[in-house]
Amino acid sequence: MKQFIIDENEAEQRFDKYLGKLLKEVPKSFFYKMMRKKNITLNGKKASGNEMLKKGDAVKLFLSDETFDKFAGDKKVARAVCDLDVVYEDEDVIFINKPAGILSQPADEKEPSMVEYLIGYLLEKKMIEEEQLKTFKPSVCNRLDRNTSGLIAGGKSLAGLQMLSELFHDRTLHKYYLCLVRGVISEENYIKGYLHKDKKTNKVTVFKEKKEDSLPIETAYRPLGNNGKLTLLEVHLITGRTHQIRAHLSSIGHPLLGDGKYGNEALNKKYRDRYKLNHQLLHAYKVTLPELKGKFERLSDRTFTAPVPELFHKIIREEQLEESYYENLA
Repeated sequence: MKQFIIDENEAEQRFDKYLGKLLKEVPKSFFYKMMRKKNITLNGKKASGNEMLKKGDAVKLFLSDETFDKFAGDKKVARAVCDLDVVYEDEDVIFINKPAGILSQPADEKEPSMVEYLIGYLLEKKMIEEEQLKTFKPSVCNRLDRNTSGLIAGGKSLAGLQMLSELFHDRTLHKYYLCLVRGVISEENYIKGYLHKDKKTNKVTVFKEKKEDSLPIETAYRPLGNNGKLTLLEVHLITGRTHQIRAHLSSIGHPLLGDGKYGNEALNKKYRDRYKLNHQLLHAYKVTLPELKGKFERLSDRTFTAPVPELFHKIIREEQLEESYYENLA
């Protein structure tokens, strides 16, 4: 017999959904059969599967250890370890400054993403136990391109994960980026367009008018300074589409420095030779949360910022833009 006590990360979900996470290798029909026979009980009573679990509920499975292990599957949740640059964390949420070159979310089983690094970090710090990963997996809530650096928000608890996911979905969490673009931009602007993604090439095209299968995009920006050739921009990402900032700014004649997909190759080569720059200079440097009440009131109207990577800062300094950077972002 196996007994499990429901914790805060397992509460507020249907009983059958919980069982699906606990016993991954069997169909749902098995759960219902076992519940009918009282081989699976909830708080010592017969269950139907549609009960909403509460913290402290007791789940009993009258199965042998061998049968349980077979039905649960022995595959461990993927994890990886690296030094995370943690900007802020509490018991529910974490904000990490992601380096360029790392995936935000899993795309290839052979390559770890920030999700696996987050799980590895929490296990190493003993903030979560191996057993808990059977029914709850901490995760990140936003996606940055592999070669975009900056703030990644993650949920360490189910409540934190749900709260952050809702904020990103409803666009009530404001996201700001820093980038270096070609040319001189002297005035702030708010631009709209329509973005179409080619799934075969993983490249997007921006149009002024709506096209078939295109999605509306909105991007706001303000210049922080320029040196006559490059402009340092702060970008407010209003909608969050694939490659939106990179493609939208390129469409108005101001591609990002270092962007191999939407940028200017001659300009990129110049800065690649000078600084060994091999990715776009785009950094998610600030997020501002909305007013929050109840459990997450402590995070209400909070702003979190992540300093730009060393190479980004070096280019800002050597391109005579450091003063503008500090004056406008102080």
